[in-house]
Amino acid sequence: QVQLVESGGGLVQPGGHLRLSCVASGSIFSNNVMGWYRQAPGKQRELVASISSGGSTNYADSVKGRVTISRDNAKKTVYLQMNSLKPEDTAVYYCKLTNRGLRSYDYWGQGTQVTVSS
Repeated sequence: QVQLVESGGGLVQPGGHLRLSCVASGSIFSNNVMGWYRQAPGKQRELVASISSGGSTNYADSVKGRVTISRDNAKKTVYLQMNSLKPEDTAVYYCKLTNRGLRSYDYWGQGTQVTVSS
């Protein structure tokens, strides 16, 4: 089992910035992908960014240039630095870890609310 605990959400004005953190614990495979997803009210959950254990990254077009994902494997932590935030970035942000082996296993955190509003 894997547990994921997110932190860093909150209320920020348009143009502001936030840094989300997600700490993983439990049975984590050496080959894994960690990512951030978000879900706004009435919308489907969508990928924001992901990063593999090898450091390969992937970003949603809507956040490219404003968001940076990084990870500290020693601390089992993934970060999401979000700059130039817009009201449309308002959502619950979820951390996800995928253990990759003969089969893949997905684990989700509880989510952290990000609200961008003046």
